Amino acid sequence: MSAKKAGAGKGEATSTSIGIIGGSGLYTMGGLTGTRELRVKTPFGEPSDDLVLGTLEGKRVAFLARHGRGHRILPGEINYRANIYAMKLLGVERIISVSAVGSLKEDLQPGEFLVPDQFFDRTKNRASTFFGDGMVAHVAFAQPTCRQLSGVLEDACAEEAVKVHRRGTYICIEGPQFSTLAEAEVNRQLRFDVIGMTNLTEAKLAREAEICYATIAMITDYDCWHPDHESGTAAEIIATLNQNAANAQKVLRAAVRELPAARSCKCGAALEHALVTDLLLVPAATKKRLAAIIQNYIS
Repeated sequence: MSAKKAGAGKGEATSTSIGIIGGSGLYTMGGLTGTRELRVKTPFGEPSDDLVLGTLEGKRVAFLARHGRGHRILPGEINYRANIYAMKLLGVERIISVSAVGSLKEDLQPGEFLVPDQFFDRTKNRASTFFGDGMVAHVAFAQPTCRQLSGVLEDACAEEAVKVHRRGTYICIEGPQFSTLAEAEVNRQLRFDVIGMTNLTEAKLAREAEICYATIAMITDYDCWHPDHESGTAAEIIATLNQNAANAQKVLRAAVRELPAARSCKCGAALEHALVTDLLLVPAATKKRLAAIIQNYIS
């Protein structure tokens, strides 16, 4: 399926190289100009919402609200494959993900940001690969985020005077319930840094789609382990969420502005040694469904 069939305008697939996925508290992208909304159809169904295309800091950007505008979709209900595939159809080469997380460490305080370099998977019921149905691929995932893109995000936080922690592990749980106290204590013993419900699935699919992926994890609270956590009010948590969203907008603009045109990472060749199945044996329907991802590897 081509971007044109998905509803993109002529030439848009090559010009919109930056994607932003907004999580809790970030349902729109301030500063986008010349915007238009695009409903993208994919072989994996409908994305979470229409993609908003526009110009940010002089560069073409595609923005998607992960949970849909109005926060209508549970973490386990998100059609991650459609979201990432839609970005691929538009020609996106880099995805910046923004999400609210809970802190598992005292020195990672609400209102601060973390740019994680590792993930740990505790999800249970999600489709987290594009492959199957007659085609096998095993991508390398030891380093699940793009170092170049993560570095730009870290520097953008510093530039905008937002306290950022460079590197850390994001544990991804199924949700939608938050952790029990026992689970939180185990996660702390395993020395995880933050906890969330979405980003790992996106990172896996972005790697398969050969798209760079990095996360701004906005710390909202201390999960449930902190002795003072229950004394915090809902109003305080919402205030932190709003502050985080405002800071994320500033950081995103700075990151897009400073992002170099050329990719110096290996994300764009993730499938080069990952495709296992003899292409002559791959069903035609599977090739068609995965065309946007495997087009450089099929004749």
